[in-house]
Amino acid sequence: MRLIIRLLLSALAFTSILPLIPGIQFHGGFMTALLLSIVFGLMLWAVEVLALAIAAIWTIGSFGLALLWLIPLWVVGFWLLPCLSLMLTASVLPQFLSISGFIPAALAAFPLLCVGLLTSKVFWTEKKS
Repeated sequence: MRLIIRLLLSALAFTSILPLIPGIQFHGGFMTALLLSIVFGLMLWAVEVLALAIAAIWTIGSFGLALLWLIPLWVVGFWLLPCLSLMLTASVLPQFLSISGFIPAALAAFPLLCVGLLTSKVFWTEKKS
């Protein structure tokens, strides 16, 4: 249920909020936005897995010393990962979404980050049967 709500809210953000940001063009309807939200979710997952793998390799390779700068970098990466995922989504589906730079992508990542936070396990409790 949470996944469906996340997809619908992301699609709503793609259709209503992201076109208001200068430098972002969205072409299509709600079904196109659903496709973009699915691709965005897959890209976000891939970017997060890659970031965790690189962080684990650096931490093991430096005997934990890399954590001194990886932990503060995670705070920036919390916003940077959706930004990179959105830019990857725009490069995979340029006929539906075009982004003209890093700053518009960073601004557009904020509503998608909020959707992800609102539908995360921290804020969402499901009844167990």
